[in-house]
Amino acid sequence: MNVAGRIGPNAIIRVAEVLPSRVGTDLTRRLFDRAGLVDYLTAPPQSMVDEAEVRRLHGVLRESLGPAAAREIAHAAGVRTADYLLARRIPKPVQALLKVLPAPLAARVLLTAIGRNSWTFAGSGRFSYVVGRPCVLTIRDNPLCRGWQAEEPACDFYTGTFERLFTVLVHRNAQVREVACEACGDTECRFEITW
Repeated sequence: MNVAGRIGPNAIIRVAEVLPSRVGTDLTRRLFDRAGLVDYLTAPPQSMVDEAEVRRLHGVLRESLGPAAAREIAHAAGVRTADYLLARRIPKPVQALLKVLPAPLAARVLLTAIGRNSWTFAGSGRFSYVVGRPCVLTIRDNPLCRGWQAEEPACDFYTGTFERLFTVLVHRNAQVREVACEACGDTECRFEITW
């Protein structure tokens, strides 16, 4: 299934959960208002959202709070997204199986599932992966950072999500680094996963 131009609502909902403890409820409301998404604070989206809304919210965070704070908030929202997926989307028997498989095999199984569901987070972008040491995940024409300019990788929402999933399901020492980013002028956003 491909719903081009739409992304799952977690990239908005989890930011709304993280922000108040970091910046307070008043500033959270102002940031969502500036992004044109203030209604989501009282009625969170229940289905896929326009990827432009996600990009706009994350862009407002960067512009208003600065890149470092925005990265921290996006990463925390990504971790919360992974926790949501673990609690509600990835069946418990599958989780139990992944945890006992050797890490390379668990990584292969998990990445196959992520690849099948990439339409939920990559939207109109193109996701691919290579299983290995490291595992390499790429998003081309990434809707989250499309049109941005940054001096360092800017896709911390994805980094937080992938790292939490891999830490819980593949290897407790898993680490994810974004080593290339379209916002920095690279041809793709590339994430390396090691353990």
